[in-house]
Amino acid sequence: MNKKTLVLGASIKPQRYSNIAMNRLVKYNHEVVAIGLREGIVSGVTIDTHLMPYKDIHTVTLYLNPARQKAFYDYIIGLQPERIIFNPGTENSEFQNLLKQADIYFEEACTLVLLGTNQY
Repeated sequence: MNKKTLVLGASIKPQRYSNIAMNRLVKYNHEVVAIGLREGIVSGVTIDTHLMPYKDIHTVTLYLNPARQKAFYDYIIGLQPERIIFNPGTENSEFQNLLKQADIYFEEACTLVLLGTNQY
């Protein structure tokens, strides 16, 4: 099943986990959109540098530390995704409490592991 995914904290640097995740999501035939600090293209996916009014986002996978996430709380909740993945190092109880209030599912997991074990 194709799960349209927003990679938040996307990077053009190949050694970054967000970059590896974008490559694997595309490989596994998921539609990918991305927001990062710098424009670029990864596996055919354009990295946007501004908040975009994406539609039908299933999953938001976070690659931002908790302090950097604050600026995106309202934006992410407004997208009404099916789930948020807090990758290692992005765990954020403040944001998770807001997601609970908005009735948005979240999990602390690794996107790469979920893809690799067919649990995505």
